[in-house]
Amino acid sequence: MIFKKKIITFSALAFFVLFGVAAVKVNFKERNLKVLPKDISDARLDSIMQTYNTALGVSCNFCHVPMKNIPDSLDYYSDAEPMKENARKMMKMVIDINKKNFYFYPEQRPEYLNTVSCKTCHRGEHFPPED
Repeated sequence: MIFKKKIITFSALAFFVLFGVAAVKVNFKERNLKVLPKDISDARLDSIMQTYNTALGVSCNFCHVPMKNIPDSLDYYSDAEPMKENARKMMKMVIDINKKNFYFYPEQRPEYLNTVSCKTCHRGEHFPPED
């Protein structure tokens, strides 16, 4: 009898654990990160994207296309907008500049260095002004 209760208890516990894992996977937002670290937090990703908006004087739809069938939403996963790939090239360039010239503290990831940033050249413009 005690053995039967243990089996039932264990089965119920296993069910709830598996159900919880499945629910978490369903709510997971798939990302399409090719330059920034895959383990970046949502808050840090949002913060970085907001700095790009400010540095270039643009909004999110400069690089992200509208989501099909969902009004006023953007498809952050899609690569349909060519400017998104251009932005990735620019991100790689800035990361490389900072890593080669300003990477003094190994505890800081080179992707997060911002000595040279988009704003350094763009100064709030879509494309860097020709001085």
